[in-house]
Amino acid sequence: MARELLSVLAMEHFALKPLPYGQRALEPHVGRKTVALHYEKHHAGYVKKLNELVTGKPEATESLESMIRSSEGAIFNNAAQIWNHDFYWRSMHPDGGGAPEGALNEAIVGNFGSFERLRDEFLEAGAGHFGSGWLWLVSHRDGLRITTTPDADLPLRYGENALLCADLWEHAYYLDYHNERARYLEAFFDHLTNWEFAQANWSNAAVNTPMLRRASR
Repeated sequence: MARELLSVLAMEHFALKPLPYGQRALEPHVGRKTVALHYEKHHAGYVKKLNELVTGKPEATESLESMIRSSEGAIFNNAAQIWNHDFYWRSMHPDGGGAPEGALNEAIVGNFGSFERLRDEFLEAGAGHFGSGWLWLVSHRDGLRITTTPDADLPLRYGENALLCADLWEHAYYLDYHNERARYLEAFFDHLTNWEFAQANWSNAAVNTPMLRRASR
């Protein structure tokens, strides 16, 4: 099903990117049914809808990032949700969890006091977010912070660099955890967080932001 879907959507301007792992790979923390529904229906639905919205319009030649920065309404919502989901899948890894090493770990200790404090603040922010949205670890001019955004909104619009994100929409966890978002976030952070992906995003941000370059030395 996923392979056929990719073939169809790859013919459009904006394509559905393949998952970086199999649909069972995140079990038992995120089940195959959740991944299949999330990826094949929700994520793919945003790709399909965005292509419908921009076909024959100037936006069809823009990059996803450019469209996110310049658009509003339905085009923004669908473009941003594609970007968010692409980032979310890569924020997880079947052998994830643990703690980062090197420069990112030093930045975490410098900004939060300890990795354990980062974990506490991440889980608290996600559990306390009202309604649908996204939970982010981001870098900005002064270092690192945890933030949440409602609906399709994302740090890209505010000049911040996303390092990791967790999806707070109910379809990301309801089949596995029902209404227990906090338990889903604990599983995400302790077992799935892709710190290599976060480190790569941190390194890229440090290269492009002078103040972060100084802070990471």
